[in-house]
Amino acid sequence: MNYGYVKVAAAVPRVKVADCKFNAGEIEKEIIIAEGKGVQIIVFPELCVTGYTCGDLFAQQLLLEEAEMGLIHIISNTRQLDIIAILGMPIAMNGVLLNAAVVIQKGKVLGVVPKTYLPNYKEFYEKRWFTSAVDVSETSVRLCGQLVPMGANLLFEMADTTFGIEICEDLWAPIPPSSSLALQGAEILFNLSADNEGIGKHNYLRSLISQQSARCIAGYVFCSCGFGESTTDVVFAGNGLIYENGSLIEHSKRFSFEEQVVIGEIDVEHLRIERRVNTTFVACRAHCAPEEAVRVSTEYVNSKELNLTRRFDPHPFVPQGTALNERCEEIFSIQVSGLAQRLVHTCAKSAVVGISGGLDSTLALLVCVKTFDKLGWSRKDIIGVTMPGFG
Repeated sequence: MNYGYVKVAAAVPRVKVADCKFNAGEIEKEIIIAEGKGVQIIVFPELCVTGYTCGDLFAQQLLLEEAEMGLIHIISNTRQLDIIAILGMPIAMNGVLLNAAVVIQKGKVLGVVPKTYLPNYKEFYEKRWFTSAVDVSETSVRLCGQLVPMGANLLFEMADTTFGIEICEDLWAPIPPSSSLALQGAEILFNLSADNEGIGKHNYLRSLISQQSARCIAGYVFCSCGFGESTTDVVFAGNGLIYENGSLIEHSKRFSFEEQVVIGEIDVEHLRIERRVNTTFVACRAHCAPEEAVRVSTEYVNSKELNLTRRFDPHPFVPQGTALNERCEEIFSIQVSGLAQRLVHTCAKSAVVGISGGLDSTLALLVCVKTFDKLGWSRKDIIGVTMPGFG
């Protein structure tokens, strides 16, 4: 049994700019490693087959042909594996070039998701090479000899979960594509990224991912470029981040010179329960009327035995260290505020507290004391009535 968990991974392989044969080999190696560890879905960085920083080389037919040939090798050499892999590569179609995510499994291309929002400010100028998904009317593309569905609104359905994909800048938009995908049923969201580093940016990024996963009540797997990309304009740290409903499950080591595979389990069953309980989530879908998603079926895979790697806090409601003091202060503040409002509203001048000697009545007495202190009332108006128990 997998108990409602889906094992996912974010892989940051070694990369050589424009060396598709080398990159395909590294991607293939990471897929095989992840499969051996029971991973069901693995995601790679944006444009990982060619490298993100190819620049004007993206206009070269040879690079595009080598990228497709690299994809063919990856598909061929992993066709016996159950794992689903999400790769980034440029795709030429009808005179335009797309920055796309390609989903593969068991020798097949399941679908292609083009990037929606292309950054064209500050150090980014992707519109020099690529066309946005919103400017493409086609809903399918021929890739590796297969005619496959294409679009930013694809949902991939597995036996254990449904997932959607967005690419890098999509997350930074006021309304990310993942919001619509989540409302349509995506329980896990994958982001192929080439997010660069800047002072203070990493904390903002983590906050952004945390909030989006919480807002969508979803798992969110983020994977960005690492060592090997060109540093002409920017530097890449290789971020692999796995979130679940706002909480960080696992993360990579930043600025590593070695390849990394970050693995974590997302509790999809828990997410489904949270969505059913949260009536606002359902109401938002009804009122926002997102674009109808295209659903893509994946190959059926027998569930593997679950080997849980994520850590669960045995005392989730009792923080440690100074955080415990802050938590206790917050508890008292909530109770004091409630009692103060009740005393003022009822025009009460005193409080009577039954004291048994146990924890509950002791806490009640302390709350009364703090409330009277905050109201500026005399503690003499608190009347304690002893009610001795076995404690």
